[in-house]
Amino acid sequence: MPPPPYTQSIIALIWDFDKTLTHGYMQDPLFDKFNVDAKIFWAEVNGLKDYYENPNLPGGPAQVSKDTVYLNHILTYVREGIFKDLTNTDLRELGARIELAPGLPEFFERTREIVKTDPYVKHDISVEHYVVSTGLRPMIEGSGLAQSVDGIWACELLPDAAPPRFQEQIGSFGSSVVAQIGYTIDNTSKTRAIFEINKGVNKSENVEVNTLVPEEERRVPIQNMIYIADGPSDVPSFSLINSKGGKTLGVYAPGERNYENAAQLEEQGRVNSIAAANYTEGSPAEMWLRRSIKKIADRIVRDRNRVFFSYGGAPDHKV
Repeated sequence: MPPPPYTQSIIALIWDFDKTLTHGYMQDPLFDKFNVDAKIFWAEVNGLKDYYENPNLPGGPAQVSKDTVYLNHILTYVREGIFKDLTNTDLRELGARIELAPGLPEFFERTREIVKTDPYVKHDISVEHYVVSTGLRPMIEGSGLAQSVDGIWACELLPDAAPPRFQEQIGSFGSSVVAQIGYTIDNTSKTRAIFEINKGVNKSENVEVNTLVPEEERRVPIQNMIYIADGPSDVPSFSLINSKGGKTLGVYAPGERNYENAAQLEEQGRVNSIAAANYTEGSPAEMWLRRSIKKIADRIVRDRNRVFFSYGGAPDHKV
């Protein structure tokens, strides 16, 4: 039997973005650029589900995803000239204006240093960071975190649709202005992203999320994962991580309502602990995450030593 492709010595921190790695919403720089009132935009988005499911809608009612329908509204604003000529390049540039939570991105690098000492080095233990968000991938790519993460799962907007027989055409065509939805992550499909990290889809072209991979051969066991997020919408991901022996932290940005959301998660047993979204040295979140990384690393060392010791030594020659 060939050896497993991975040593299962990777610890993965999986992060939501808005109000977890920031204290606000990533789209705020977009609204500022085009002088759009964020409260009005989000109020409209919150009303879209009822609008499209109204039986009196011309053509009849239609179902929408409340997590990602905001993408449609962004495209509506583009078509109406409010987000005039918006491109993915613009979104990446606007991502640089996102204000990260205190302690970032330095905290990401500090966590990698935790396992660069004995006994962890001997077991090749490493720490990786992933963002799994219903937000916009180009904005995350343009943010100050982009160089510190090992992978991003988020929504994507595309420019003009490729025309029929586009493969026969040479060169580019159409406009770069965003015009359609390319990829979405909602609060349920975040669990799919977790399984993709689990199986190493992002690291191997030969593995897909539905590929049958035995638990002991998966790149990052879910028990080696820590999921960090801010609200009830992340309950499916919290539940998955908890059920497989991983660790979960509910964080909250400043504000009573944000704290209340996190407190309810803790009271309902959805998360192991809660802390303010502050990752500076000595902060409660930083100390809890450091401790959790070390506990996972210690368990990996114990498990691997147990396997090594079970092999026993080579037999002695009889005298």
